[in-house]
Order: sequence, then structure tokens, then C-alpha cells
Amino acid sequence: MPTRENLAPRMLPREASLVEWRVSDGLVPYTDAVAFMEARADAIAAGTAGELVWLLEHPPLYTAGTSAREGDLLEVRFPVHKSGRGGQFTYHGPGQRIAYVMLDLNRRNPDLRAFVCALEAWLIAALAAFNVKGERRSDRIGVWVARLDKPRGAGGEIGEDKIAAIGIRVRRWVSFHGIALNVAPDLTHFAGIVPCGIAAAHFGVTSLLDLGVLAGMNEVDAALRTTFAPIFGKTEQV
Repeated sequence: MPTRENLAPRMLPREASLVEWRVSDGLVPYTDAVAFMEARADAIAAGTAGELVWLLEHPPLYTAGTSAREGDLLEVRFPVHKSGRGGQFTYHGPGQRIAYVMLDLNRRNPDLRAFVCALEAWLIAALAAFNVKGERRSDRIGVWVARLDKPRGAGGEIGEDKIAAIGIRVRRWVSFHGIALNVAPDLTHFAGIVPCGIAAAHFGVTSLLDLGVLAGMNEVDAALRTTFAPIFGKTEQV
């Protein structure tokens, strides 16, 4: 059975089309974003709306995915929202670039593992634009950065920090929810949860700023848009 590592990281549409690329200023309430995504995904499935990537930031909050464990919520520092996306607990807040990805996988490749692989490849390519080596792991969804400057695990494992999370939902083969890339969030806000259910001491979270990369959100958006096209297709900004 193929793994994410050997799946081709391309999800181009069978027919040429442009994906709408939308960027929101300010902080978008989570419930508003979810309501919009659900309506847009239904419209895409019905053929009455086009595909969309929506970039935004949320106010500080925690979301619980469909696999979230109650004990992984350590401290209710911020509002907690149950989410229909896959995965466990994660944090969203200012300084984190959220990209909600609403694509018709029927027109591309109706394969969830291939889609996750493509999202990881997109993030890895965008990070490379800032000379950050993002990596995927066979047993963990998301994108990771090796940290030789941090303590090793009990078995001598190299420290690793997560820089980008992925949590998706697919309905009628239309995707929604998406990715969260840590640009410059307050990393102490992650301490209220066990991020993505991974509690080992040599695993943590990081950001571009934490790695010494002084990138603004506009620069990150430009890198995301440039690296999106070879994997998912061309975009048009509205």
C-alpha cells in the first residue's frame, strides 16, 4: 500500500481552471469561518461556485478535531471549539497563517492520502523559500523541523518541532478546513493543550520567527501562492 512519502505530491485539476485566492485582513471569528466554508463547499459540490483558498488569522482559540482526547486540553486559556476536521487539539491565533482549502477532489484525485501529501509538499516548498527545511513524518501529519539545539528524547531521538499543522474535512469529495503555518504566533499559547496529541518531551512547536526568520505575513502569503500553483493549479486573487 502506498504511503504519503511515495505518493506524487500533485493534485492538478483535469480541466484547466483558476482557483480563487482570497486574503482577509483582521481576525476572523472561527464560527464565521466554519459557516462560510461549509456553505462554499456545498456550493462547489453543487457546481454553483468555484474552488477557493482563503487565507486569514483567527483570534486566540483552541479547536478539537474528531480524534481529540479530553485529557489533551490542559488549561482552558481560550475558547474551545469542536471542529469537524480530522486530528486532535490545536491552537489558532494571531501570527499564524491559516489557509482554508476548498477544492473539488473529484476534479483532481479523490484520494485523501494523496491530498494530505500534496498539502505537506506545498508547505515544505513554501518554507524552503525562507531557507527552512520542513519535513514530513510517516507517523505524524503536518510539517516538522529538526532541532539539533534542543534536548534529545529518552532514546536519543533528535528534537523536532512542528511548524505547520494540517486538519481537513472532505464532504462529497470537496475539501474544507486546511493548514496552519506558524509565522510569528505567541508560542506560549500552545501550552494549554497537547498539540496534536503528541506529548513526548523532544517534540514541540516552532515558528518562522522562533527559527530566526523575520518574515511578514505578506511575504508568507506570496510564498504560499507561488508554491501552490505547481501542485494544485493557478490562482486568481480577488
